[in-house]
Amino acid sequence: MTVELNKIYCGDSLTVLKSFPHESVGCIVTSPPYYGLRNYGAEGQIGLEKSPEKFIEHLTEVFMECHRVLKHDGTMWIVIGDSYAGSGRGKGDINRKGLQSKASFTGEFVKPYRIATCKNKDLIGVPWMLAFSLRERGWYLRQDIIWHKPNPMPESIKDRCTKAHEYIFLLSKSPKYYFDHTALQEPAKYDGRKENQRKASKKYLQPDTGAPLQTISKGGERWTVVDGIYIRNKRDVWSVPTRAFKGAHFATFPPDLIRTCIAAGCPHGGVVLDPFMGAGTTAVVAQELGRNYIGVELNPQYVGIAQQRVNEKKGR
Repeated sequence: MTVELNKIYCGDSLTVLKSFPHESVGCIVTSPPYYGLRNYGAEGQIGLEKSPEKFIEHLTEVFMECHRVLKHDGTMWIVIGDSYAGSGRGKGDINRKGLQSKASFTGEFVKPYRIATCKNKDLIGVPWMLAFSLRERGWYLRQDIIWHKPNPMPESIKDRCTKAHEYIFLLSKSPKYYFDHTALQEPAKYDGRKENQRKASKKYLQPDTGAPLQTISKGGERWTVVDGIYIRNKRDVWSVPTRAFKGAHFATFPPDLIRTCIAAGCPHGGVVLDPFMGAGTTAVVAQELGRNYIGVELNPQYVGIAQQRVNEKKGR
C-alpha cells in the first residue's frame, strides 16, 4: 500500500499501521489514551482493558508496528500520563460527564477499576511499564522528559500532592538517529563570566597533587553564543501550560509541547506519524513546521474535528 500523505486515516491503529509500507515515516509523535480514565465511545478503543498489563500489551503491539514503519534513523516521542487503581466505588464511579460540559464528545469518566496487581489508591506506574516493555522489544529508550504543567487540573485530594506533570519518552529505532539539537537550544542565563578553565573537584586542586587546572582550548567560554545571544542545550523539564480546546477532545495536548519534538525529530519536508491522532494537534503543528503528517484515529467524529482544524489552519 502507498501511504497518502497529509491524511488522517479512520480505523484501529494496529490494523491501519499494518497496511503501511516498511520504513515509510521519519518521526512519530503521539499521546496514547490514559488507562482506565475515559470512554470515548469507539468500539475496540485502547484504555478500557481490565488490567494495566493488558493495556501495556495492546500499546506495545501498536508501537512495535510503529517500529516497523519508522525509518532506521527515526525517533518516537510518546506523551503519557499515569493512573491510580480504584476501589470500584466512590463519588465518580458512575460515568459522569467530563469538566468540559459544553463540548461535544469529551468522553465520559469510567468506573475506577479494581486491579489485582495493585492496592486501592496505588499509583500504577503506567508510563514506566510502557517504557520498559518497548525497551525489551528492541526500542532504544533514550530519555525521559518531564512535562511540567504550570496550570494543572485541580484535584480535591488531601492525602497527596496535586498532579502537575506527565512524561515524554524519547525512543529511537537505532543507536544513531536524526536529531537536530539546535531545535532544542534555549536562552542561557549567562552571568557575565568568561571561563577559560575547567574546575575539577577539590581533591584534584590541592597543591600536593600537582594536578593543574585544565585550560579550555581557544579561550572557550562555558556558554555558546549565536547571533549575540547566549544559548544552552534544552533541559529535560519542559514547562508548558495546558490549553483548552473547545471543539471536543478532553485530553488535547498543547501545540507548544510537541513543536520541539517535531522540529528536533523530523527534517523539513519529512513525515510525522501520530497513531492516536485525537483532535489533530500533531497534524496542525507538523503543517506549521513544513512537515508532512499521517494520522490514525479510531473515532470518526474526532477524525472530522481534526480535519477541520487542519483545513482552518491551511486557510489562514
